Amino acid sequence: MVSSFLVNKHKPWIETSYHGIITENNDTVILDPPLVALDKDAPVPFAGEICAFKIHGQEMPFEAIVLNKTSGEGRLRAKSPIDCELQKEYTFIIQAYDCGSGPGGTNWKKSHKAVVHIQVKDVNEFPPAFKESMYKASVTEGKIYDSILQVEATDEDCSPQFSQICNYEIVTTDVPFAIDRNGNIRNTEKLSYDKQHQYEIMVTAFDCGQKRAAEDVLVRVNVKPVCKPGWQDWNKRIEYRPGSGSIPLFPSIHLETCDGPVSSIHTTIELQTNYIGKGCDRETYSEKSLQKLCGASSGAIDLLPSPSTTTNWTAGLLMDSNDMIFKFDGKQGAKIPDGIVPKNLTDQFTITLWMKHGPSPGLRAEKETILCNSDKTEMNRHHYALYVHNCRLVFLLRKDFDQADTFRPAEFHWKLDQICDKEWHYYVVNVEFPVVTLYMDGTTYEPYLVTNDWPIHPSHIAMQLTVGACWQGGEVTKPRFAQYFHGSLASLTIRPGKIESQKVISCLQACKEGLDINSLESLGQGIKYHFNPSQSALVMEGDDIENINQALQKVSYINSRQFPTAGVRRLKVSSKVQCFGEDVCISIPDIDAYVMVFQANEPKITITGMDHFARPAAQFESERGVILFPDMRIVSTVTKMEHSVDLREHDRVNKQVVVEEMLHNLDFCDVLVIGAELDPEQECLELDRGELQGKHLDATNSTAGYSIYGVDSMFSYEQVLRQLRYRNWGTSATSDRKFRVKCSELNGRYTSNEFNLEVNILHSSNSNFMDHVNHMIFQPKFLQSVQHPEGSVSAVHSSVVPSVAMMVIIICVSILVLVVTLGVLGSAPRASTAPWGTRDPRTTRWTGMTLLSPSLSTPWRNMKSHTRQKRRVRKKI
Repeated sequence: MVSSFLVNKHKPWIETSYHGIITENNDTVILDPPLVALDKDAPVPFAGEICAFKIHGQEMPFEAIVLNKTSGEGRLRAKSPIDCELQKEYTFIIQAYDCGSGPGGTNWKKSHKAVVHIQVKDVNEFPPAFKESMYKASVTEGKIYDSILQVEATDEDCSPQFSQICNYEIVTTDVPFAIDRNGNIRNTEKLSYDKQHQYEIMVTAFDCGQKRAAEDVLVRVNVKPVCKPGWQDWNKRIEYRPGSGSIPLFPSIHLETCDGPVSSIHTTIELQTNYIGKGCDRETYSEKSLQKLCGASSGAIDLLPSPSTTTNWTAGLLMDSNDMIFKFDGKQGAKIPDGIVPKNLTDQFTITLWMKHGPSPGLRAEKETILCNSDKTEMNRHHYALYVHNCRLVFLLRKDFDQADTFRPAEFHWKLDQICDKEWHYYVVNVEFPVVTLYMDGTTYEPYLVTNDWPIHPSHIAMQLTVGACWQGGEVTKPRFAQYFHGSLASLTIRPGKIESQKVISCLQACKEGLDINSLESLGQGIKYHFNPSQSALVMEGDDIENINQALQKVSYINSRQFPTAGVRRLKVSSKVQCFGEDVCISIPDIDAYVMVFQANEPKITITGMDHFARPAAQFESERGVILFPDMRIVSTVTKMEHSVDLREHDRVNKQVVVEEMLHNLDFCDVLVIGAELDPEQECLELDRGELQGKHLDATNSTAGYSIYGVDSMFSYEQVLRQLRYRNWGTSATSDRKFRVKCSELNGRYTSNEFNLEVNILHSSNSNFMDHVNHMIFQPKFLQSVQHPEGSVSAVHSSVVPSVAMMVIIICVSILVLVVTLGVLGSAPRASTAPWGTRDPRTTRWTGMTLLSPSLSTPWRNMKSHTRQKRRVRKKI
């Protein structure tokens, strides 16, 4: 009985494999099938009981325990919490052991090996996290994108359910973007760079367990403007200050081609100044002064002068006085008085004019007369005329029978677009009969049509020269104007007997502003360029974009006028490109910019000198007369505001007025007689013609005064005025004369002060007294100094007039001298010789005279101001 009890015949039995699941962070393993071991020795004690389950494997975090030895039931559990993120599943071997053959466990048996596979069940403990702290993307405006960028989040959970991201969401509201489950962001509408340059949106993520990301991510989307081919980095406004010389227009400009296959580029830069003066900034001197300055032949007759007492035929015309422009509205004409233009112009003469004219109304418009010489009465013959007809310029010249009784050229026609473009152009008609040449803006044009006609029959009918319309003297009940002009004219002159050269014509119409290129030698290779004659347009061509960029950066604006016309100058840059083998190439938009020319500081022209002197009658009666202005000075100053920092006064910025002397030209100086005009029977103003030689000056003389004109320096005008003499060979009827001098720059744009001079003619009764007084009077000081602070501005002006104290001293001395002189004369014999000279009884002329001229008031000086009586040129020297 005992021996049979100790027998252990059979091994325990378990399943061959087990599958288990353990929840993360838990120790209980659920096995399928359950862990149960069987032994056929049962119910034999010990041999039929299960005492242990043993796990084979290195450092397995599991253990198996026996729950019931008799039933063989066991349990698998974790030694410590299992982390799925460290290991998702485990596989190991397990065996069951019985209790042996007795209480000591001897002679035990073990089961076969079974495989246990355990999966760790994940817990959703980790939220999604984005891979980047911020996302950036750029889009081009005007496009819809399928995907702008993709955001991506991850989850540290181990299971697919909790480690996968199932959804993304845009947190920011009211933005034109959407996101899909894969994190792709797209725009829901076309974006505009002008509307918004950049968008910032917040995005979150959800895993498949619907756990939300702990932190949302920022997505920044930049909107780029559409790459538009065109010029970049240029300023619409360019500022120009007078005297700046040449300034670059586009120093940083470059061309954006958007990677277009550009093979060459053609660029045109236009300076649009048609609305400035007569088409651009030109010198605004009178036509006569300009012709003198340009070296034109003398003898030009101005048919549209400023209205005056001697040139009154333009008084009724519409006029822009600043630019000497006459506007004709189709209702006005002007008759040129007889004798202004000679009847016979000869076979050589020149007509010059500025004209602005638009299209004529109607299909066959009437002739529009610029200049016409026709019969004054009885008949209606046109001897010569310049007119516009259907946008053609026509010059008519009918010869007289006494010159040639042959069929000869009579009408010369030019067809030019500029005649009716409503812009200013300069026309010169050079007549060398039978050849007539037209110059327009300096370019030569031959007539496209010349028609012949018979000479005009001789008659004794007087002719009438007109401007703006043609005089119809016959074939009507009452003579009247006809064929009116519609447009604007200026500087209309006719020069009989001579024609002008191309050089003079170019000078007369030259612009003083234009385009320029700084450093021509530095232009890149392969750059071709061309200026138009007035330099208002520049064309550049090249096949290298970088060279074109550099060339355009060197284009500049220049205005050589000392006093330019202030205002806007429009700029237009147009470009055309060609591409390599492309039918369609990129288009470059035009540039519209402008140059703002600032107003120049206005000069103050000051004439100084002695304003009162007396001379013996004999000097006025002499052959040379008396020089009127021996010490005349003409000085021009400008007043500027300067800024300086005064550290002693709490860094306060003070404005300081600074007066600077400047040099510029004058274009005329008038010496006017105040009071009664000169009596040509006994007095005159004289100037040696040689004083004008070597200068751009001319002069005219009349009983109203003397006019010196031409564009020249103030120094040249000083030199000439200092030689102007006054003669009076009938002094017995005259005791004094008053003169006034006034000078101009730019045809009256800037004028000087009115300098008044009083001259006294001394007869024998008062000569002795004046000799002493004249020697005691001090000479005036002239305007000096280049710069003066604000406090001393008045000192500049006061320097031209003696001080009040000096005047008081001189008057006192004069009275003292008068008393002494009267005493001496009373005690001296009548026959005694005058102390300051001798008298020749035969000629009544004083000899040995050396009088100094007083600069201050004398007892007989008249201090009243006089109204200017400007009477211009009537008689040539």
